[in-house]
Amino acid sequence: MDNELSSAELQALVQRVFKPSAADKALAIIIDLPDAAVPDNDAWAARRQMAHTWANGLNEGRDELGLAIHLYLYRNPRHNNADLPEGAWAHRFGDLPATADELDCELLESFDSIFSTHSILLAPTQFSATAPLKIAAKKHQFRAATMPGFSDVMIPALKLDYGIINARCQQMKQLVDRAEEAAFHFRVDQTDYDLTLDLRNRQGTASGGLFPDPGVAGNLPSGETYIVPYEGEVAEQKSRSNGVLPVQFGEEIVVYEIAENRACKVISEGPRSTQEQQHLDRDPAYGNMAELGLGVLSDFGLEPTGVILLDEKLGLHIAFGRSDHFGGQVGPGDFASPDSVVHIDRVYIPKTQPAVHVVSVDLIMKDGPMPLIRDNDYVITWEI
Repeated sequence: MDNELSSAELQALVQRVFKPSAADKALAIIIDLPDAAVPDNDAWAARRQMAHTWANGLNEGRDELGLAIHLYLYRNPRHNNADLPEGAWAHRFGDLPATADELDCELLESFDSIFSTHSILLAPTQFSATAPLKIAAKKHQFRAATMPGFSDVMIPALKLDYGIINARCQQMKQLVDRAEEAAFHFRVDQTDYDLTLDLRNRQGTASGGLFPDPGVAGNLPSGETYIVPYEGEVAEQKSRSNGVLPVQFGEEIVVYEIAENRACKVISEGPRSTQEQQHLDRDPAYGNMAELGLGVLSDFGLEPTGVILLDEKLGLHIAFGRSDHFGGQVGPGDFASPDSVVHIDRVYIPKTQPAVHVVSVDLIMKDGPMPLIRDNDYVITWEI
């Protein structure tokens, strides 16, 4: 079935994505568990069982892979991209525990120990571990594929030709690396909104679903190039990210005023607009323009799933909040509390924000503007 991976397909996936060498000795699958504070749900339970099945399937091929396979469980961190807890528990046999509250604290193994003994990690989690694993990968020199919210409907995306996808991501990186700004024109009904994101002092990252080199972590499925807008950290050089950004929440359009790369206030009205303004007042770091993302999977027959992991790879997305894991300046210490640390992507494709029309996106180069998007679709010519 298209929505399943056999043991042989799992082995092929690991070999294709990570290209294990003789220096690689062990692979860890890490999954977060519900607890009394964050109760379970059906999708989460199914994902944990899938991870358990994957661990068993990879273990069957451990000799061919040349890797020891281990499954680790940890208490969920409450929020996407929050720091990981102190450690995790090795799951050695039998059924998975239902919650983290069932685990024996005395058997906790530190993440530092896990990271130092496993050079390859898979993280099919409920709450995204991308931010902490990106930072830890650089320190411990492992490589990791993060899979927050993964479900079986995304398995076809694991079977795509990531050679072509990676080439497109690399082409997009070359473009954003040259750009000084990105200029957006949105339309909601008959109202137009313009936004500029400052891309100076930054380099893009091509996340093409291949992680052969130590020190790198990224999403799987993948297929995007991302860049952190300039956040104004250079003395006497303010960010030129300014304008207005509409985001659709259900039937309501929340409109943010952006000044110097921060959403400084909400200029729309409605229940969600009020909530968002309160969020900005309570925690200004939430309003940081943390990422311009350009997904490239829209041409490969995939549909949105309602989960950011895949949906953001289908096209344009703009993120709020934490940026340090992508090379920016805003990290956990900039938020009001550890529990409020977030990195939230808003995806601008018709099926995720149908009321917000992306009229145009231009990359502003030194020699003038280069059209990137017109009427929701890329207008560049792919080299591959």
